[in-house]
Amino acid sequence: MIRSLILIGFTYLIFQLHLSGDISKYINMKYSYLSAIAGYALLVLTIVQILLINKDHTKDAGCEHDHCGHNHSKEDKWYKKLLVYPIFAFPIISGLFFPIATLDSNIVKAKGFHFPIYDEGKGDPFMQQQFLRPDTSVYYGKDEYDARMKTEKKKYIDQKTIILNDKNYLNGMETIYNFPGDFLGKDIEFKGFVFNDAETIDKNQLFVFRFGIIHCIADSGVFGMLVDMPDGTKLRNDEWITVKGKISTIYYQPFKTNIPILKVEKWTKTAAPKDQYVYKGY
Repeated sequence: MIRSLILIGFTYLIFQLHLSGDISKYINMKYSYLSAIAGYALLVLTIVQILLINKDHTKDAGCEHDHCGHNHSKEDKWYKKLLVYPIFAFPIISGLFFPIATLDSNIVKAKGFHFPIYDEGKGDPFMQQQFLRPDTSVYYGKDEYDARMKTEKKKYIDQKTIILNDKNYLNGMETIYNFPGDFLGKDIEFKGFVFNDAETIDKNQLFVFRFGIIHCIADSGVFGMLVDMPDGTKLRNDEWITVKGKISTIYYQPFKTNIPILKVEKWTKTAAPKDQYVYKGY
């Protein structure tokens, strides 16, 4: 019975995430069909498990206890169930009853942010959380990645104004960071939430970020660009703005490297989008 309840819980959780749209906070929606398939597979397993329980009950009702081949010595020990079942029940309880938080600047403060290059050779590259600069090079061979980036560059380099939206945000950012010199002086427009870095020397400079998911929440990160706002601009963390200006580069002392910077010419406050995350397109 407990196994059936656990299967029912997992099935309900997956379908509830899909119906509510909250599945987008865990995976790249390009792969949502995989979790949907898992949900239907769990539904089938749940039905099978319930049928087996009914079959066992019918069998037990039709024979004497001592002649049904029932062997107590082979039953699972109670302490094994006490250990195993809570492990399976925890993700169901947490998924259904714990609130789903939208990542914000507090996460950036807690974890800091950096270039992924600083983590080269440390741990599993497929599980690195990324910050500022999207980097999908770990998912390709070098030649294939270089070819893909050159193809992406062709999409943007001839545009009069590069507009980064929900669909191309991560692709565009990764391309600009890979070829900063080719985009010098280009107009770019994008939106995101404000993050004021305490290490920034120029008080007119701040970061505009969006949280992004490359495949799933395990490789998520906060991506965006340093922007140079007009004099006297005061913005609080997590305020959403749309910025437009020209791309330049700057030596950013905290990172000890050159990074792109947007010299803002126009900006407006904007409401946070319904889906605050962006996803890697392939």
